[in-house]
Amino acid sequence: MKVRRIGAYGVCRDGSGRVLLARNSGLSSFPGLWTLPGGGVEQGEDPDETVVREFAEETGLSVRVAGLRSVTSDVFQLPHTDTWEHTDRIIYDVENAGGSLRNEAAGTTEAVDWVLPERLPLMPFTARVLGLPDTASDVPDDPDEAVARTPGRGQRFGAYGLVTDPDGRILLTKIATGYPGAGRWHLPGGGTDHGEAPEAAVARELLEETGQHGRVTGLLGTSHLHDPAAIGPEGVPIDWHVVRVLFRILVDEPTETVVTEAGGSTVAAGWFDATTVRDLPLTDVARSAVQRLAGETTHR
Repeated sequence: MKVRRIGAYGVCRDGSGRVLLARNSGLSSFPGLWTLPGGGVEQGEDPDETVVREFAEETGLSVRVAGLRSVTSDVFQLPHTDTWEHTDRIIYDVENAGGSLRNEAAGTTEAVDWVLPERLPLMPFTARVLGLPDTASDVPDDPDEAVARTPGRGQRFGAYGLVTDPDGRILLTKIATGYPGAGRWHLPGGGTDHGEAPEAAVARELLEETGQHGRVTGLLGTSHLHDPAAIGPEGVPIDWHVVRVLFRILVDEPTETVVTEAGGSTVAAGWFDATTVRDLPLTDVARSAVQRLAGETTHR
């Protein structure tokens, strides 16, 4: 069985360069390994709030988010099961804002400490985030097996791009009828597949939705949308929660746009100058990204 989850974690350091880590307990799927404090994003929860909540639960400390550090993903077979769990992991830099360090009681972690991580057995994603050697993700026996979903509830992780060309034009996609936001112009991107890294997903979606080849030049941020009364493409009500990561992408050699995926959520795509974009009906995330781009241009 293949399942998905989204997690938010934080890198917190003290004045001597040590990092705060938590050791997994026997209630964890990987007991004894040390991990960045953090955990699963609850239905409808902003990942920014998840990392703060998880730090308080696991370490006793209050933290504030200082910035977005990276986004990664991995797949591992849970021990003694036939379950292949894909986790999208949002990594923040966080700062200690008070509280007293303590161990979590009866949770998935059993100890917390300020440590030098080179000396400890680490969760692979923690090693990767800290620049240390890590192990590769597992590969499911049946990569094409459908992902198990909770009936009536949809939590989705998506990778999107604020895409421009050397002339400063902005690449947008139009949402098809039957999908949330139909008729509005949106950022290229979409949901990541099981086992797919966010950067690979946004490159695939860019090609499928617009026919363009781009390169990621930076990580801009995250956003989320929770609509507990959404109607899915099949016309069935669903408690919809999407968590997005937004990349900055440059298309060095733009071409005429073409939608190559048939029957998907994108009905059209196009390149637009900044003046034209202001008159388009945009999704909230697209409008926010365009305003951010305008601010960057103004301050150059």
